[in-house]
Amino acid sequence: METTIKEINTISPEDEYCNDTSPEHRKQFAQFFTPLYIVELMTEWLLGSNSLHNVVEPAFGLGIFSRRLLSKKKDLLIKGFELDEVIFNKAKNLFKDKKNVNLILQDYIFNDWKNKYDGIICNPPYFKFHDYNNVQTIKEIKKYLKCDLSQTSNLYTLFLLKSLYQLNTNGRCAYILPSEFLNSDYGKKIKSYLINTKMLRYVILFDCNESIFKDAITTASILLFANDTNNKHVQFINIKKFSDIENIKNIIKTYPEYKYQTTIIQQSKLSSDVKWKNYYQIPNTDKFKNIIPFSDYAKVVRGIATGANDYFTFNISKAKQFCIDEKFLLPCICKSTDIKNSYFTQYDFEKLKKDNKNIFLINAENNTDRNVTEYLRLGELNKINKKYLTSHRSPWYAIEKRLPAPIWVSVFNRKGLRFIRNEANILNLTTFHCIYTKFKDNNNLNINLFFAYLLTDTAKQIFEDNSREYGNGLKKFEPNDLNKSKIIDFSKLTSIEIREIVSQIALYKTDNQDSHIKKIDTIFKEKFFR
Repeated sequence: METTIKEINTISPEDEYCNDTSPEHRKQFAQFFTPLYIVELMTEWLLGSNSLHNVVEPAFGLGIFSRRLLSKKKDLLIKGFELDEVIFNKAKNLFKDKKNVNLILQDYIFNDWKNKYDGIICNPPYFKFHDYNNVQTIKEIKKYLKCDLSQTSNLYTLFLLKSLYQLNTNGRCAYILPSEFLNSDYGKKIKSYLINTKMLRYVILFDCNESIFKDAITTASILLFANDTNNKHVQFINIKKFSDIENIKNIIKTYPEYKYQTTIIQQSKLSSDVKWKNYYQIPNTDKFKNIIPFSDYAKVVRGIATGANDYFTFNISKAKQFCIDEKFLLPCICKSTDIKNSYFTQYDFEKLKKDNKNIFLINAENNTDRNVTEYLRLGELNKINKKYLTSHRSPWYAIEKRLPAPIWVSVFNRKGLRFIRNEANILNLTTFHCIYTKFKDNNNLNINLFFAYLLTDTAKQIFEDNSREYGNGLKKFEPNDLNKSKIIDFSKLTSIEIREIVSQIALYKTDNQDSHIKKIDTIFKEKFFR
């Protein structure tokens, strides 16, 4: 039976569509449907404008925003853009009786630049820069916006920029999108554009432990814009639970007044260079005294990126299969799950080797061994040399130059950063970042003191200010997130405190009891907590 507009309160076209199409198809077009309670909030923002006559949905899908808008204001003129022919045809059928709805099977980014709209509402596609034609797309955006953009920009941010360009005077725009760009490097230029337009009015952040989109590990935020003269402030609002949505509706109804006590920042005080989480979260660094740049003590770089791990990594069985002598293999940690404790020793490495884990990288550069040469030919036959990273290297099989890092740190985490002391002195892939200390004498006392600190809750709290949130509690640190972080000033410790810390970390290495780390943390908290 065909679904009509009148039936949307009892039957969800989105649910039917998900049942009828494969997850692979939906993933191909980044189709994650907006929950109705979010739709209600975003459409309320548009409907609050007296100037709302025409609306565009840049990523139409099945038109859940338009269905809601038409249920409140039947005479709206709506235009929708969609790239997926399958969902487009279902939407055409769904809206076939609506003469005021114009659906277009085209890419929103490359079309319709000349038109302006009173309302723009969107759940844009989530594609990272390597998942779409970022060169041509960014070129198209730059042609009209005349702004500088990073080549690593996520596609959803480009949808947003075009929509702001098309927003009519007194028009309103509502977007739901991942909040990660607010705290990422590529997001700096996006935030700069938002600041320059002065259209941003509300930034609504969902707690990272709340899952908004089914099967999508991502943060979620709602950004509300208005192209009017009430452009002095931006209100940041945190949502801890879904029931808070009703409160948000009341907040935006008072616009342009800000009657509710949440974080309100002057537009002139916004900076594109800082992580915007500093505007909606109290920085942990404010709780501590005598903290200095982390970069004073250490530098973080990412692990080795091969471009084709299955090809470049070896275990003992694979080495025997291809007759690769171990002298042509570099010891290397390839998976974080292979590391069980905070210390990784030569004994641990030998155990992984015995268990036939992937713990080697082939070292083929300047190598004339016949078996290695044959393995390289096999790589070329399988077009390993044509992959993105390998095609940009000369020779394609060259391994990035890294010295073994004395300390590794996890990239993704849910329970706080994980640090590993690399006593086996081996390499690591991108499963960990490398930490290289800057101690002048580089003696064990300094390394042990430094590592002991990294294992404490104090360290993790301070680092937390620079994390990137990906939803469901998942957090990520890029090397520069850590390099730009803060750390306590070790010079403020007394010799007695240092001896106690080093003593406790030695005991921890022996018995792996968390009680020793708690004692170390107590010393740091008593010394540096305000």
